[in-house]
Amino acid sequence: MHKEELIQLHTYMAQMKRYFEKHGVVDEFDEYKALSISPVHIHRSKADHKRAIFILGGELAHLMSKEDPLKGAASQAPKPQIHKTISSAFKLMGHN
Repeated sequence: MHKEELIQLHTYMAQMKRYFEKHGVVDEFDEYKALSISPVHIHRSKADHKRAIFILGGELAHLMSKEDPLKGAASQAPKPQIHKTISSAFKLMGHN
């Protein structure tokens, strides 16, 4: 992938992270936060963004593998917004 595509994927994943945080999931992204990188840091290297994607992806996968990732969080059932973000990320990766 080109750096621009990695940044776009990083953006989609960061949106998913923000969605979960907005709905009360706060202690799941410590390793990603420790990197101190976000999609808006376009000056950072391609390798930095790739590492952030792998770490954030792992944390999102772990969270979403739970039976109810929002259980215990102050929220309702997941809204269509998260499904749209996931769909956009899959399209970027070439999956329909």
